[in-house]
Order: sequence, then structure tokens, then C-alpha cells
Amino acid sequence: MSLAERMLKIDRRIIFLVIGLCTLLPLLYPVGLPIRISSEVRGVYDHMESLPERSVFLLSIDFDPASKPELHPQAIALLRHAFRKDLRVIAMTLWVSGTGMAEQLVTQVAKEMGKEYGKDYAFLGWSPGGQAVIINMGQDLYSAFPSDYGGKPTKDLPVLDGVRNLKDVAYMVSLGAGRPGVEEWYVFGKDKYKFELGGGCTGVMAPGLYPLLRSGQINGLIGGLRGAAEYESLIGQKGKAVAGMDAQSATHLAIIVLVIICNVFYLSLQRAARTQRQIG
Repeated sequence: MSLAERMLKIDRRIIFLVIGLCTLLPLLYPVGLPIRISSEVRGVYDHMESLPERSVFLLSIDFDPASKPELHPQAIALLRHAFRKDLRVIAMTLWVSGTGMAEQLVTQVAKEMGKEYGKDYAFLGWSPGGQAVIINMGQDLYSAFPSDYGGKPTKDLPVLDGVRNLKDVAYMVSLGAGRPGVEEWYVFGKDKYKFELGGGCTGVMAPGLYPLLRSGQINGLIGGLRGAAEYESLIGQKGKAVAGMDAQSATHLAIIVLVIICNVFYLSLQRAARTQRQIG
């Protein structure tokens, strides 16, 4: 049996192993392949960079663990950027199913960046009502959230000094995996109370939010894992998103190489068969 025949009959388990290694190794040891930064992701980054120290940054973590692979890295990158800029961070969620995950996420990044609860950041948690919560926050934040996630009165938190409602927020980003999410924050929030708004979403949702982006209703959009990797590159920190993009690139490259090799061997066998028939 020739080499070409042996390669075309290779055990599929070997192919599965190759693909598995191409996926696993970049996740464990990210290379940080070059990523082109899109204008929509840069819009969020540039606005964050323009904010003065101690400005109020509101992050609404509007997703649950089902969308964690794409949106969790976005939230980490945004929080690292905000804390590095010494902004006052107020985090919350409109999704009750994501409350525990959101609290853990904010606490983890704040601890990593050496920030103090109540002074540098606060997590308000979840309040029932969906869109009504946004309207209520636009009128009176303390009515919407009388206490934070841990039960402390929000009026006693130094991080909220001078903040009465959404009009006092310098920048707000919603990371949404559905509804309520980015669209609700625009319709019931920015459109009424005139604060600057950016968005983040899963990859499959991004095309549906581009009309808001193109019309200037949101000033930037982080889309899926690719968007998270772009943001990580902008802040100079390789995280799970960059590792995920490395894994995707390596896997796609392996598949392309395998397809090319199989076609080369197949064509060589066909040519050899034609030559044999002509001789015979």
C-alpha cells in the first residue's frame, strides 16, 4: 500500500487527536496572534480612555452562565480598563439568573486590581422589573436600588457620592445576551436621560445591533469572543478571549491543511490510476 493510500485511510481518531491538540494547546499557552482592531470596539475603548479619573462608569451585566464563554471575557476586560483608569464602577444586572455570576466576576476583578468595595466600586445586584428598572434608575437610582447586593444602603456608599440618577453617569455599557439588554438600555435609558452608551453582545446578536451603532445611538459595540479579544489587545492583557481566538485560528488552520493534504493524495492516486490504465 502506497503512502497516499495509507494517508487516505488514516484512523479518524488520529484526526480527532490533532484537532483536539490544536484547540487545547493555545488555550493553555496563548500565543497572542495579531488581531485587527475594529472601529466599533475601538469606539468603546476610546470613550473609556477619554473619561477623567473618578468618573462614574455603569456596567450592566445582562447575561447568564449560558453566554459566559463570549461575554464573560468582555466584562473582565472592561472592568480591568475601568479600574486601571481609576473610574468609579457601578455594576448591576437585569438578569436574575446571572446575579451570582456577575457578583463573583466584579469581586474577582476588583480584588485583582486592588480596589475597595464602597469606595471604588459597588455591585447593586438585580431588581425586578426589567425595562421599568431602567426608567426608575433614570429618575432616582436609590428608589430602584435602596440597597446593594449585600444589603448595604446605597445612600451610604461613598462611590455613589453625587450620583442621583442615570444623568450623573459618565458612561454606561450593557453586555447583553438577549432581552432586556442593549436595545432596552437605549430605548428606556439613553433616549430619555441622555447618557453615553456602549454595548457588548454575543456574536450571533451583533448584526442586529449594527443599526444602533451606525446611527450613533450607541458609540461602540463589542461583538462576541472576537470583540473581547480585540478589547484585551487594546488594554494590553492577554486573557481568555485572546486564547480562544488562538485556538480557533489553530483549529481552522489544521482543518485547512488536512483538507489540502487529502486532496493532494487523492489527486496523486487518480493520476497514478490513469497512468496505469494507459500502460495497460
